[in-house]
Amino acid sequence: MKKVIIYSTRICPYCMRAKNFLDKKEIPYEDIMVDENPDQLQIMMEKSKRQSVPQIFIGDYHIGGFDDLVEHDMDGKLDDLLKG
Repeated sequence: MKKVIIYSTRICPYCMRAKNFLDKKEIPYEDIMVDENPDQLQIMMEKSKRQSVPQIFIGDYHIGGFDDLVEHDMDGKLDDLLKG
């Protein structure tokens, strides 16, 4: 399974939803808290070209935010991306 990274903050409700979604699907992920590490915030913005959280990556592929994650799942693309 490809590595999943989620850039998030402690107070973001969509970050919580994304993590709960991944937990329910038993998809392991690395949670990078950008509110605790400004260097990681800069990395996230460079990689995603976005300033909002969450930003979710599967391998090198940028999923986007929570809504994008759910859309990928509903379209049947999420499992394929995880397998790579």
